[in-house]
Amino acid sequence: MSVLELQDVRVVHKRAGAPPVIAVDGVSLQLEAGEVLGLVGESGCGKSSLARVAMGIDAPTEGRALFEGQEVPTLGMRRRRGSALGLQMVFQNPYASLSPRRTVASQLLDGVPRSARERAPRHEAERLLDLVGLDATALGKYPHQFSGGQRQRLAIARALASRPRVIVADEPVTALDAFSAAQIVTLLTELVRELGMGMLFISHDLSLVRAIADRTAVMYAGKIVEEGASEALWEHPAHEYTRTLISAIPEITPEKQLPGQPEPIGELA
Repeated sequence: MSVLELQDVRVVHKRAGAPPVIAVDGVSLQLEAGEVLGLVGESGCGKSSLARVAMGIDAPTEGRALFEGQEVPTLGMRRRRGSALGLQMVFQNPYASLSPRRTVASQLLDGVPRSARERAPRHEAERLLDLVGLDATALGKYPHQFSGGQRQRLAIARALASRPRVIVADEPVTALDAFSAAQIVTLLTELVRELGMGMLFISHDLSLVRAIADRTAVMYAGKIVEEGASEALWEHPAHEYTRTLISAIPEITPEKQLPGQPEPIGELA
């Protein structure tokens, strides 16, 4: 049984005085334990709308999301029920997803099971920090005292607090510099393998997804237009949109060439 399954999900946004917008149009996906599934596509194609349905943040217009065989409940004003705590999300902007007014320790402990929190709260918080490569000195600090990469590590640690079975990572490195992004991506993939989780990794960067995902699904205009093993999809793309994404990836070449010049510049005499 898949740990996360999306069945014919459709998301339609109604607008007053204008035609409705179809953000997601009949998408079905399956995620297995210990697997990284990459979801790629340009901005506005429906990736984040699909992620919000998978997490139960938004209800689908049609279709459903299943976590370990049970329908994912849509979030309301009440606390998420215990059976759904194994489904966690890492957002794009860690500074927006962390409270600026609360210490790291208090935010990490929010998601820790009550038994562990009451038995040894500091030990549990230190364990989470250790998983993401931070030390115990972070516990008494606030989010603004950390760099962007460190804040994303804290956001990941908080997502791990409930010992999840699935992580949905929605563009988790877009706001980071290249070095920090590489560290976060490596950390996430190592945690998936080590903890046996499944991860839905959402990105517009096909080359990044190729490097970390076991399977890749390509999304265009609300639909999945192609899905398969990442390396096979990269080497033999079947859909024109996938080929367009691959061809748009910049390449580093040894030739000296200025923008707009078709021919390489030779050596000066």
